[in-house]
Amino acid sequence: MRHKKSWVFQEPKTKGSKRPVTIPTSLSRKLAIHKRIQAERRLKIGSEWEAHDLVFCGAFGTPLSIPNLTYRYFRPILIAAKLPQIRLYDLRHSHATLLLAAGEHIKIVSERLGHSTIRLTADTYSHVLEGMQQGTATKLENMLYGT
Repeated sequence: MRHKKSWVFQEPKTKGSKRPVTIPTSLSRKLAIHKRIQAERRLKIGSEWEAHDLVFCGAFGTPLSIPNLTYRYFRPILIAAKLPQIRLYDLRHSHATLLLAAGEHIKIVSERLGHSTIRLTADTYSHVLEGMQQGTATKLENMLYGT
């Protein structure tokens, strides 16, 4: 018998927290497969399924436990990939850092993160932006001197 918990769902803190974020086509395909598998599981479970309309949920449709998700799935993936131990939330920071390091415009990164201004993004990720200075100088040199 499962222990029932009560969950509270509420609107996000800010208006900008609820926004569309474009994802790669390959990820969209994987999410479609995940949705189909989840629908099959929901049909098998029947009335025991708790319909909260979650993309990722527990075996009975309930919200995931972050500690359980972290220790059962996320940490083993990090270990297998020989990556440092980070928090699940740190993936957000990694996402922004990778985009900025790849030369993505700071306004786009800021919008993806839901920051109210690009200043917040620039202040938070200034270490990445500073590292991009050499690349910018090289581009300028190539434009001016064709080297």
